[in-house]
Amino acid sequence: MERPAATPPLNPEALTRSIGDIDGSVVPYATAGSLPFLPADCLRVQRALKANYGDKAYGRYGFCDAFHPQANWYDPDVLGIDLGISVVMAENLRTGFVWQTFARNPEVPLAMQRAGFHNT
Repeated sequence: MERPAATPPLNPEALTRSIGDIDGSVVPYATAGSLPFLPADCLRVQRALKANYGDKAYGRYGFCDAFHPQANWYDPDVLGIDLGISVVMAENLRTGFVWQTFARNPEVPLAMQRAGFHNT
């Protein structure tokens, strides 16, 4: 069976994969980072991941960075960047505070305008 792209040491073949290729790896924090966009769906996925794989993929600090259930591979690392984006996006879902604070920077409106966004 092919090793997941995230498995150390780096799988050189992973560098040539297209984004659309799926190897069976699961990255739990991808849905945590998307909470403000699809909250019900993301929470459903998070709960299902914990219910189905929590014994190996969920620990003291939350989910591991990535896992591949078919290969029985569970990354032992819990990364701060994963936990951080989860907290930030959960707060954005809850109150919008982080986005509102960020948007107060004078560079943001100009960047959004240049990117093609406009006020509605």
